[in-house]
Amino acid sequence: MSDALVIGAGPAGLMAAEMLADAGRSVTVAEQKPSVGRKFLMAGKSGLNLTKDEPEAEFFSTFKADWLLPALREFGPVDVMAWAEDLEQQIFTGSSGRVFPKAMKASPLLRAWLARLAEKDVSFQTRWRWTGWKGNASIFMTPNGPIEVEPTVTVLAMGGASWRKLGSDGAWAEQFNSSDLQPFKPANMGFVVDWSTHMDDHLGTPLKNIAFSAGGAPIRGEAVISSKGLEGGGVYAVSGAVRDGAELKIDLLPDLSIADVEKRLRRRRGKNSWSNHLRKNLKLEPVKLALLQEFARPLPDDPTDMAALIKALPVPHKGPRPIDEAISTAGGLASEAVNKTLMLRARPSVFAAGEMLDWEAPTGGYLITGCLATGRWAGNAAAAYASRPSANKIS
Repeated sequence: MSDALVIGAGPAGLMAAEMLADAGRSVTVAEQKPSVGRKFLMAGKSGLNLTKDEPEAEFFSTFKADWLLPALREFGPVDVMAWAEDLEQQIFTGSSGRVFPKAMKASPLLRAWLARLAEKDVSFQTRWRWTGWKGNASIFMTPNGPIEVEPTVTVLAMGGASWRKLGSDGAWAEQFNSSDLQPFKPANMGFVVDWSTHMDDHLGTPLKNIAFSAGGAPIRGEAVISSKGLEGGGVYAVSGAVRDGAELKIDLLPDLSIADVEKRLRRRRGKNSWSNHLRKNLKLEPVKLALLQEFARPLPDDPTDMAALIKALPVPHKGPRPIDEAISTAGGLASEAVNKTLMLRARPSVFAAGEMLDWEAPTGGYLITGCLATGRWAGNAAAAYASRPSANKIS
């Protein structure tokens, strides 16, 4: 067959395959789904956010994975932009620093990438589900029955444990010792809120011009009030801290200081109801007034107390939405399970990349950059390992 095997055809796996092919290796990519890059394509449905154009120190500080910084620094935002342009995909940077292909969708970029891989003689086997090892061989269940493959090097890139229908089901973890794993946890996810009937008219309504906090500085972002709870980029930005126990709060008026809010609330109220007073003096939209009533009824009469609520409204919730609904996951292969080249300590010649590794980052271009960077790092390391006279030991 081939002397390099990549298991998983998402961004990390495809990048690892390209690095191996560039090093002169014959590469086979095995994918359990009928087609490749399914989660990548889903990520591009609302605009493929490739990376974020911001100072490197700020960019790298968002990753909860110091041990992966060497890989990230070697293929950071500038490199991701150059890579996309090399695939003849024009890109642009939005006002928030987020970088997108001008086509917005993932499909043109993926087609160009697959065409380039085909020119490099990278072959693909779909509907091949990895079920573990037999000695040094990888075992696959395929449409033609079980198959054993024993390449010189292997890169595992099978994703995390969210979006099962797209291929990231986390089932691979069953083949590892528990000591090599950190438990999977949802990341970049919404939270369950049991809304009262008072909120029925607002289900599906977007929340704009707000900021979320969870034990730290507020982060501006948007959200949607869904029938299940709160979803959206603003919630995702603080979801890790909320998942781990921090209190979720919303600043309903991030453009005003608490002193400004209080000053406006102290204006003469006259015969206006408290709700009308809030609406007229603070220009609070109906959905924000509804949230105040939902989470803080009965509303305080004191302007100081009311201003504090508006600037930091506590959100009672019942925890994260199910892990399969999360955009990404934390947990997976622990840093102690691999060496600095991302090779498994327990299995020389086998490397890992992407969401299989225990790292976490917010949405906004960080996730795709992390997958591309670790795939490149693992692919290059696997190619170097395969070139040794003896590929039987861990460095």
